[in-house]
Parts: sequence; structure tokens; C-alpha cells
Amino acid sequence: MDHVDWQILRELQADARLSFNELSRRIHLSAPMVAERVRRLESSGAITGYHAHVDPDRLGRSVQALVVMNCYGPTCLLRDPEVPTWPEVLQLLRITGDGCSVMVAAVASMSDFEAFIDRLAAYGRPSSSMILSAPLPWAALGAPPA
Repeated sequence: MDHVDWQILRELQADARLSFNELSRRIHLSAPMVAERVRRLESSGAITGYHAHVDPDRLGRSVQALVVMNCYGPTCLLRDPEVPTWPEVLQLLRITGDGCSVMVAAVASMSDFEAFIDRLAAYGRPSSSMILSAPLPWAALGAPPA
């Protein structure tokens, strides 16, 4: 990865809908060279996909929480391939520390959240913290310091 690759990644993380022509204009490289570098970044796994950022509040999911799960062995929710597909689960991470996983969840109401927590209880002990606001909802990955 050189500085040009990082420029490409910075621009695509800000707006993944950029055309190769616009991207080439922004980083001062020809469109064919940009296209080749983007394809290389995709094939190496540095770029894993292109996504739209959506606002859960505007889509009726105003109750959002971080849920840490303490579960063990065969009943651990990380062993259930269905859990990541639940519509409430926005992100699921395996962690170290007091729990085995943490998830970001979004639901429409507190009663929906209660039902969600009840579903999770079958796997172990959930501990939740409500998300009040997101001063930094998402950040682009930047080049490491020199």
C-alpha cells in the first residue's frame, strides 16, 4: 500500500459512488490507473464492499443499544449462524474481557428491545447499554502514521 492507494481509499470511504473519472481527477492519476488500483485493492481484500450508511432513527429503529453477552460453550450465540441474520443485529463482534461478544442492536421500541433481550437470554447473560447519541457514528480508516 502506497500513498496513492491510501488516497483512493480515503476518497472511496467518503463517497463509494465516485466514478473512476472523478476519482482520477481527485487524486491526479489517469482513470485506467485508478481502475487498476481499485481492482487490486478489491482482489487483495483491502476493499471488502460498497455500502450505504443509513440512519436507524429515520427507518423506525430509534432504540439502539450495545449488548455484551456472557455465554459459554455449546450455547454461545457465536456458534449460532442465525444470530448475525437477525434484523435487530447491526454489528456482532467477538471480544476479550468480561463477555464473549458485543453487538450493536437497533429496534423500534422498548418493548421490542425487551423481547430481543429475552431471545438473547437463551444463549447466556446479556448486559446492555442504551446508545443516547453518536458523536462519531462512523469514521474512515486512514493511513497509519509515518
